[in-house]
Amino acid sequence: MINTERLISTFLDLVRIDSPALHEKGVADHLCALLSQRGYDIRIDDAGPAIGGDTGNVIVRVPATGPGDAIAFSAHMDCVPPCLGIEPVVADGVIRAAGNTILGGDDKAGIAAILEALFHLEEEKIPHPELYLLFTVCEEAGMFGAKHLDFSRIKAREVVVLDAGGDVGTIIVRAPSKAGITLTFHGRSAHAGIEPEKGISAIQLAAHAVSRMNLLRIDEETVANLGRIEGGGPTNIVPDSVTLTGEARSQTGSKLLAQIEHMRLCCVKAVEEFGGSFDFSHEISYPAMDVPAHSMLLHRALHACNNLNLTAAVKGTGGGSDANIFAGKGLSCINLGIGMSRVHTTDEFIRIEDLVKSAQLTASLMQR
Repeated sequence: MINTERLISTFLDLVRIDSPALHEKGVADHLCALLSQRGYDIRIDDAGPAIGGDTGNVIVRVPATGPGDAIAFSAHMDCVPPCLGIEPVVADGVIRAAGNTILGGDDKAGIAAILEALFHLEEEKIPHPELYLLFTVCEEAGMFGAKHLDFSRIKAREVVVLDAGGDVGTIIVRAPSKAGITLTFHGRSAHAGIEPEKGISAIQLAAHAVSRMNLLRIDEETVANLGRIEGGGPTNIVPDSVTLTGEARSQTGSKLLAQIEHMRLCCVKAVEEFGGSFDFSHEISYPAMDVPAHSMLLHRALHACNNLNLTAAVKGTGGGSDANIFAGKGLSCINLGIGMSRVHTTDEFIRIEDLVKSAQLTASLMQR
């Protein structure tokens, strides 16, 4: 049986520790102290110095007590703002935050479920293969912990990530690739009152290009958004520079590249009509995740859901997670829904029964 009281206590302890991205050392120290008592092999990698954070990823190796190939379980330690001074409140089987903060179930509910599942197996002497616990930093800011994870320390070729919304039983198998996009338009300054015809307005260039772009929902797999515009100056000067930043995502690589090229061509047409010039750049932030239907890890997860009387739901998502990075490294990976609700808001909550179900499902998967 899962120790519900310990699971709740573990979760409450974790959410009370401040851990914005790049400042997860408090959580890392807490996990190391907790797990070192049980004699596991614990390492902190060099991701922290590489990304300017105060700690690296926590990598825990648990020796095998039974047969089977090694398998890894992952959750991230950082939270989105406002996440300082979280005080959790438990009432009517639900955990919320008392003040004007998030709760931090994303992703400390995942960490707590992994820990309780492991403790349950060890205490009940249930055999399991070699296990790796991967507690990453800076996921919310761009999966930088996973990107800098020391994979040489990890023998597992399968990773179960606990970092998705939805009911326990949700299995995320598809997630998009994301490209960050920067557009800078260069016009020509001139006095806007005396000789505006000698100027080329960078803002007008940008407006012309953006008005012709297909944005937001492109199709069922592809989206694009421009989220920021910067530039200009005094109203009596024709602006000579403006920069827009945005992103595009798609579950299909060719569609992502097509959307990026479409946005670039809109800039080309604007410059052809009004003059001036532009700089266009994009960077793939993370690769897509697409788990094949024949994945053994997926089928074991479905089997585990069936054994626990959980309603399995195999889905795709429009967001990215560490699972994208692991998949991009060639690992077999799924992302589990852990019941967290209204994440990234001050209305966030999680039900205790979902914490328990997550721990039960994780423990089942740990047994292979």
